[in-house]
Amino acid sequence: MGRVTTAMNVDTAYARCEEITRLQAKNFAYGIRLLSRPKRRSLSAVYALARRIDDVGDGDLSVPEKLAGLGRIRAQLRNIQLETEDPVLLAVRDTTGRYPLPLDAFDELIRGCEMDCTHVPFETYDELVAYCRLVAGSIGRLSLAIFGSDDFAIAAPRADSLGVAFQLTNILRDIREDRDQMGRVYLPREDLELYGCPPDLAGAQRDLPMLISTLARRAESWYEEGLSLLPLLDLRSRACVATMAGIYRRVLARIVADPAQVLTTRVSLSAPEKVAVAARALLAGRA
Repeated sequence: MGRVTTAMNVDTAYARCEEITRLQAKNFAYGIRLLSRPKRRSLSAVYALARRIDDVGDGDLSVPEKLAGLGRIRAQLRNIQLETEDPVLLAVRDTTGRYPLPLDAFDELIRGCEMDCTHVPFETYDELVAYCRLVAGSIGRLSLAIFGSDDFAIAAPRADSLGVAFQLTNILRDIREDRDQMGRVYLPREDLELYGCPPDLAGAQRDLPMLISTLARRAESWYEEGLSLLPLLDLRSRACVATMAGIYRRVLARIVADPAQVLTTRVSLSAPEKVAVAARALLAGRA
């Protein structure tokens, strides 16, 4: 009877993670739903914990409180095998028994969020890419552990590159929101200076679109490298990744078509457009 209760608790934990994913993963949820149930549940657990980490870093607490909160999550991960009533931690713990989840990648995400808390501006594009690897390449590698691959040595760098592409797209999409709501500007100072934009982007409406176009082209090169991951995945995992990448890549294309719009609005796809991307990805994988 005890074993049944444990199984039910785990099922409840996964159900909570899937609910978090449905409600909060505006783009990832469309790809995740294409996975088999075991992989879908485990990837939802990864997302739910990553979301928790992000929410601490982006929340309204003071910087010391945020850093303390991130430290607590780091400690919880180091003791992930301990009994817990936390559904997200329980689901992640169960996932570690099913897949070779690299928990150190969560620590990379935490380090990236700690950088967000203190937010020292990036001087160079290379520094920006290093940050993207922490906060998004880490998620690519965690996801790959669940997708599975016959050659992780080749697949892992490609998953990392796709994460960088996603994060660069996020940064371009959220320029106005990050600056106005978070007080953060992620664009490298060397590029801001090159295009004549002030560090706080004030009055940069004329020159900033040119910088956005440049960074968008760089992001596209990361997509090209990252999407070489697809042949290394099984059919449903391939469709999942292709859906996520397709949604983000279309957002990037819209930014490229009109770079100035990110200064006034948040570029996104409608729900029907996202469904269409998922359907095309699934059909392409079956062809």
